[in-house]
Amino acid sequence: MADFYTLLTNAGIAYETACKAAGVPIKLAQISVGDGNGAVYNPDATAKALKREVWRGPLNALFQDEKNPSWLLAEVTIPPEVGGWYVREAGLWTDTGVLYAIVKYPESFKPVLATSGSGKEFYIRSIFETSNASLVTLLIDDTVVKATRAWVTGYVADELAKLDAKQSVRVATTENITLSAAQTIDGLAVVAGDRILVKNQTAAKDNGLYVVTNAAWVRTKDADASAKVTSAMTVSVEQGATLADTIWQLVTDGAIVLGTTALAFQNVTQGFAPLNSPGFLGTPMAPTAPRFNVSNALASTEFVQRALGNYGSVSVMSVSETLTPQFFGRVLLLNSGTEFTVTLPPSSSGPMGGVISFRNVGTANAKLLPSGADTLAVIATRTQTSLVIPPGSSVDLVLQGTNYFMSGTSVLKLATEFAASLGYSGYKKEPSGLITQWGSTVSSGTQSGNWSATLPITFPTACLSASILGNGGATTFSVLPMTTNALMATAMNSMTGEKLSNLGGFFIAVGY
Repeated sequence: MADFYTLLTNAGIAYETACKAAGVPIKLAQISVGDGNGAVYNPDATAKALKREVWRGPLNALFQDEKNPSWLLAEVTIPPEVGGWYVREAGLWTDTGVLYAIVKYPESFKPVLATSGSGKEFYIRSIFETSNASLVTLLIDDTVVKATRAWVTGYVADELAKLDAKQSVRVATTENITLSAAQTIDGLAVVAGDRILVKNQTAAKDNGLYVVTNAAWVRTKDADASAKVTSAMTVSVEQGATLADTIWQLVTDGAIVLGTTALAFQNVTQGFAPLNSPGFLGTPMAPTAPRFNVSNALASTEFVQRALGNYGSVSVMSVSETLTPQFFGRVLLLNSGTEFTVTLPPSSSGPMGGVISFRNVGTANAKLLPSGADTLAVIATRTQTSLVIPPGSSVDLVLQGTNYFMSGTSVLKLATEFAASLGYSGYKKEPSGLITQWGSTVSSGTQSGNWSATLPITFPTACLSASILGNGGATTFSVLPMTTNALMATAMNSMTGEKLSNLGGFFIAVGY
């Protein structure tokens, strides 16, 4: 056995066992010192009192050893006004008067000022081991107990550790890491002793403040207990390729159990803009909402550019292909020297308002086909089962229901403004409203010279001009009158003025 030691007494062990069974803490209240009845001796576990007690007082402190959790350290300071004897033994007493532990103490004289000419405070520390260290508590009378420097230092350190503002860290993580050994974090090689903010672990319960070691990392002293890790805890980052000079705040609310509660940290370096009048400085980022999103989500520049018509992607096609929904929002360049066919994705697979654009940059026609019962439309009542896109032409498709509504140079011929009837008798419309019509008719069978023609369509406003060309010899037509839906004329021989019968004539009429 060591020369000097502390041991639990049998009575102390019995008291401890009873407390454990009852689920109540072990309460230590006092410490006493004795002179061993004038001689050094070896205490044993059967002791129920000191050989000769010379002083008793309240404990100053009782705490667990940092490196050995089963060790308890008891401290007391004997005031300078008592003494005049040697200290050779000490005892720890429960609140019920049981001698819990007994100490063999190195023989030391405790002077007293009145008789020895000098005096001093006498500090005693006792270390003992118990299997129930976490259940041992100290009863303290704050009006009597004096705090040692070590106790004050420890107390202040513990209280400071409970504050939300923590000592800065060297660097902060940017991804999930292995919490062991030296490694590179945010572009910086960290070494043993560095403080690290760990905030990106897959298991968020493992986030927190750590000290790098060459083995498994340990949590920092100011953040290694639940009482020290509270909501709104902040820490500054000193270095790093991306996170240097940033400040992070723990935004996990409510009670936190360290190692169990998921911990989330938020960058608060620039603080927060007022909700009623936010001011975003620098280059704030926002996620880009999905295409065709119509919610009140913030629009990033990427979303705006895409909405303005800057397509999300470009595809080049030169062979027949059936498109998939991923082609909504794209422009397709059709580039081939031989005609090929492009089949559109089913309308049911695309979003309402989805756009697909085609540009024929090749030298051959490309044919566009809808899928299934879908249709191509210029107006709702005018649909097509296919569309030919000649070289140099374009078409944009907008999906609504089962119709792909078309616009572009390839569908101008289908638009009402460019409507035409291309036959022996027919017409052609222009966007200005001008209409050109043509056809033919034959004068009456009598020699009255009466000639009339019904126009293919009625001019909405007026017929401006008309001309008739006969298919006979020297003939002329006197056109009068011109109405919005018909022409009338007199057919005659231009040489004799004779009115002619059965004379055919071709007409061109212009109106609006």
